[in-house]
Amino acid sequence: MTRRACVIGWPVEHSRSPVIHRYWLNEYGIDGAYEKEAVKPANLGRFLEELSGHGYVGANVTLPHKEAALGAAGAADAAALAIGAANTLWLDEKGALHASNTDAYGFVTNLDAEAPQWNDGVGLAMVLGAGGAARAILYGLLAAGVPRILLANRTKAKAEALARVFGPQIEVIDWDERAAKLSACGLLINSTSLGMTGQPPLDIDISALPGSAIVADIVYAPLLTPLLVESAKRGNAVVDGLGMLLHQAVPGFERWFGVRPHVTPALRAHVVATLGET
Repeated sequence: MTRRACVIGWPVEHSRSPVIHRYWLNEYGIDGAYEKEAVKPANLGRFLEELSGHGYVGANVTLPHKEAALGAAGAADAAALAIGAANTLWLDEKGALHASNTDAYGFVTNLDAEAPQWNDGVGLAMVLGAGGAARAILYGLLAAGVPRILLANRTKAKAEALARVFGPQIEVIDWDERAAKLSACGLLINSTSLGMTGQPPLDIDISALPGSAIVADIVYAPLLTPLLVESAKRGNAVVDGLGMLLHQAVPGFERWFGVRPHVTPALRAHVVATLGET
């Protein structure tokens, strides 16, 4: 019997999830399918109630549905509850809807893969942005044992609200302070869309950043953002955003299709080709 999963969003055409999951279905010879479902926000609840009727065993969830999907699930894991959003759904044997958020797992696993010593005495990290991605990254960093994190966002009140969720290990700083505070940081993370193709650049002076620090960007179009290019020129280790996208897909695929897939250079090259990059 063919097992089917999908990605749900509004819009959904931009999603790279089908590229990843279809690659794995072919790679592992699985009788399965992965589709795109454009679902209006007003229709999400009914769609999820009828997920099995649509022929699906589970789904990925992209914007703007992640928070609503968590609310619609009958059960959710610790990551989804802490992050306040779900990106992975599945039906159990009784038809109950379960939710997870794999973004924190994807981010930290990508760091582990691309910068294996990243957490050796990192001490202080800085996260730029206070949206959904920042929330997942903060959860992942704290779970990995990072002792202290500076959080900077253009709207300071939003960062302060996020810091209240995660506690005293998060210190909110003014957006204009971000460059000066880099001198003590072992890890810098851009969790905003700044620097993405079609978006304004991320304006930050990284001259105070230690040469031993690691710089990560969740943006993957372009693969090498201006922040990563400048950091690499200084000799900093850099981690692009594509690996987070690839690794966050692993738990869902295993849930739906029964095989834990591997993130490989061949998969990465396959997805990069769809981005029109080399």
